Parts: sequence; structure tokens; C-alpha cells
Amino acid sequence: MATAAATNMASASVASYNVKVGMVQKMKPSGLQMKSTFDFGNFSGLKAAASVSCESDSSFFGKDGVAALRNSFKTRAVRENTQSVTSLQPKVEASFKVAVLGAAGGIGQPLALLVKMSPLVSNLHLYDIANVKGVAADISHCNTPSEVLPFTGPEQLGDALKGVDVVVIPAGVPRKPGMTRDDLFNINAGIVKSLVEAVADNCPDAFIHIISNPVNSTVPIAAEVLKQKGVYNPKKLFGVTTLDVVRANTFVAQKKNLKLIDVDVPVIGGHAGITILPLLSKTRPSVSFSDEEVEELTVRIQNAGTEVVEAKAGAGSATLSMAYAAARFVESSLRALDGDSDVYECSFVQSELTELPFFASRVKLGKQGIEAFVNSDLQDLSDYESNGLEALKPELKASIEKGMAFANKQPVTA
Repeated sequence: MATAAATNMASASVASYNVKVGMVQKMKPSGLQMKSTFDFGNFSGLKAAASVSCESDSSFFGKDGVAALRNSFKTRAVRENTQSVTSLQPKVEASFKVAVLGAAGGIGQPLALLVKMSPLVSNLHLYDIANVKGVAADISHCNTPSEVLPFTGPEQLGDALKGVDVVVIPAGVPRKPGMTRDDLFNINAGIVKSLVEAVADNCPDAFIHIISNPVNSTVPIAAEVLKQKGVYNPKKLFGVTTLDVVRANTFVAQKKNLKLIDVDVPVIGGHAGITILPLLSKTRPSVSFSDEEVEELTVRIQNAGTEVVEAKAGAGSATLSMAYAAARFVESSLRALDGDSDVYECSFVQSELTELPFFASRVKLGKQGIEAFVNSDLQDLSDYESNGLEALKPELKASIEKGMAFANKQPVTA
């Protein structure tokens, strides 16, 4: 699978995440007691107990964070047990298998930890070409229900993928100072191709989350590989651009002194430079921006990855925020698979919203993958956004074609 450079299988950066059209409502204190086979106290950082009050705010996530987290990670058990207002006794069934490919890297390790926290995960498979056994041993000590198993090297890749429901691919080399996402292409393109071939052979029906940069090219590579293998389902292939949404929400909330939990900014286009287009005119709650603020925020969101790379001074890229954003997208996928009918995310997917074959926009997720596109986000754009949309198309088109050309000149492994 690998080139020599792949021994550096750290992780790339990319992503995006939003629940319920990106807006997670704060949980209202109700005094309800929740009892389940999975203790939400353990999950959210609270002291373990037989029952946990929904009102508690003693968590490292903070009061609002706990509310958002619990709402984001709600399970079918909570939804189905609504008969009693005073005593909910949900039966939480962790039933999904998740594989992280590149789990020993800078994104892979914190991502695996966050996925381990999900009550919807029964099995967590961690794959890398080296050093993954220690990561798995470490994470397996966390007292959440999922079983963690390590898989090392190409000979164990198939076993890592068998029966998996969601595959997350952060494998590849990270961006360094002075590097563009295109600089990552020659190494990461080959890694993604090899890994997706294995996915096609072992779990072709799984949701596939591509994090490895440049996403604008690696997602088309994955699509072409799956087509060549005869198992391509465009509804189940996602470029994780949640990080762009996470950043947009954070920066807007800071700029406008808004409560972060309430802020939702859709981000469209792609996942590199000017192809990242935050739709500030669509911000929820509705807020006005001056022309200067729009330009300042847009440029910061587009260059936020470089901001982190430069701040780390050669020691890494945006691994932690990427892992957080990727975990949000994984959880959204699991909720959709679990039957939640109100899950929306921005993602770089095969699309007909523009003349481009792939495009990042908000989509509705369901058990079979993408159920619908939120077309309204692209309607009534501001002049700045309309101009930005037209400006990004040539660069995004070139990146897509570069990925497709790479995949089509490289025969897939039988």
C-alpha cells in the first residue's frame, strides 16, 4: 500500500460538523434522572454514578458543552423512552463498528479517543502501518463500552475493515510550513487509493469519511477507485469539511459576542484556500456584518489551517481541531445510521448543485447516506458570496480533475 514516505503516516487535516442543521439546542434543565446500561456520567466526564442528573454541569466540557454534547450524542434509547417525564430509563444499544485508518497519527489518535467516547460504537478498529498497538492499548483503558482492536500493516488491513459501518481515513502526511494542500498530493493520493481499494473489497457498504488532504482531490480519487471496483455509492462517500464549519462558528461567535452553541454558519465549495466559502449571510442566528467584517472573517476561515501550521512552527498542523470536527461528523453518521431523522452536515460530496461534479454543501444524512441536499443555502447569496462562488470554481475544478486523472491512470489492485 505504501510508498516509503507513507511510513510517516501521521494524519492530514480537513473537516466539518453540524447537527440539526448545525444548531445544537441547549438542553433545558429538567431534573430528570437517566439510567442506562451506559452511564452518561462516564461519557461526559462526570463522576460515575448509578444515575446522572441532566442538570449537572461539572464537566471539563463546560455547562453548555455538556448540554450540546448530550444532545449531539443522543441515542435511539433516549428518543424511544419519552413516555415518562419524571423517570427515563433508556436502554442504550451500542451497535456500530468504526474503523480509523491512520490511527497512530496526529489526527488519528485524538480522533480514536473521541470516537471511543460515543455510546453508539460497539467496536473500534484502529489501523496503521506502525505503532498502533500502543494507541489501542491506551485508549482501551477508557471506561466506555466499545471494544478497541489494533491492526498493523497491509496484511491486517482487510481484517480491520470487515463488517465495519463507518470508515474514517485521516492517513497521510501532515501539512508543514510553506506547504500547500497540493504539495501533499503525490504522497497522500497513493495512500488514499490503496486504503479505499481495501474498503471496496471488505466493507463496500460502509460510510467512507475522507480526511486526508487535499480533500478536493482525494475524494474524487476515492470515487474513481470505488467505480473501478464496481461498488461506488455516491450517497456514502464524504469529504470531511466539518472543520471549516467548526472554525466559522467559532470565529463568528467570537467576533459578534454570540453564544457559541447557537451559532451555525454553512460553508460551501471545497476544502482548501479560496474554495472554502463561508456563507455569512446565512448565519444563524441572523446577524449583520459590515463589508470589512465579511472579508476579514472569510479570509481567516479560509486560511485557518495555515494559522495553526505557522503557530506550531513546523511541529505539526491542525490535528486536534480536525480530530474534534471529524468526531462530530462520525457521530452524525452514527446517529443517522441509528435512525435519527434530523441530521444535517456540510460535506464535500458528489453533487449537482453546481456544474462541478463534487461540491461541499449542507446535506441531510439518513440510514442510506445522503438523503437530500439543502439547496436553499445557495439561494439569495450576497454579492460577495456570489463572486466568491464563481472565483472558487476554476480552482476546485482543477483539483477534482487532478484526483480523477490520478485514479484513472493507476490501475486498481485486483
